[in-house]
Amino acid sequence: MDERSVVTAYRRLSGTYDRFFGPVFEQGRQVAIEKMGCQAGDRVLEVGVGTGLSLTQYAEGVEVVGIDVSPDMLEHARERLSEEQRSRITLTEMDAQAVDYPDDSFDKVVAMYVVSVAPDPKKVVDEMKRVCKPGGELFIVNHFSQKGPMAKLERLASPLSKLVGFRPSFPLDDFLAMADLEVIDTQNVNAFGYWTLIHARNS
Repeated sequence: MDERSVVTAYRRLSGTYDRFFGPVFEQGRQVAIEKMGCQAGDRVLEVGVGTGLSLTQYAEGVEVVGIDVSPDMLEHARERLSEEQRSRITLTEMDAQAVDYPDDSFDKVVAMYVVSVAPDPKKVVDEMKRVCKPGGELFIVNHFSQKGPMAKLERLASPLSKLVGFRPSFPLDDFLAMADLEVIDTQNVNAFGYWTLIHARNS
């Protein structure tokens, strides 16, 4: 799975993403933003902002930078914003594997439903850590592979990753070992607890 495959997948999905994936993923978005506990004056980077479904949930006074590799998804995100929100929310087409912001630029960095989409998840996490201030917080919401019968189904779905735009087989233990995160806690979210919210401190 490469960047072109991701962009192509989300070009197909951009017009219907909110209808099909909005309700499914909404609880995870809400829990993540509540957990972030953003205060006025905080500067937040949202990696893989997509159609901007989370943007209206940030409190007033919070500066948000949303990046996404898909111009089609970002077009929908821009249409979502009010005039007030446009004054403090910046949306930019950008590869999460090569974030064009200096070190220590953000108080909090969040990636919701992104790391299993990226061609190189380690680069995404490394960039999240780089642009987050020391002592800042990192939040990742994602599906991670299950054990038991679901694991077999996920392995069978792996060849479809280019079509659906994500990596079906993605073990949590492997991800945490690769990411080298200072994990504060984890929490299951969304239907059946099938997705995981990781809360980490940036060292």
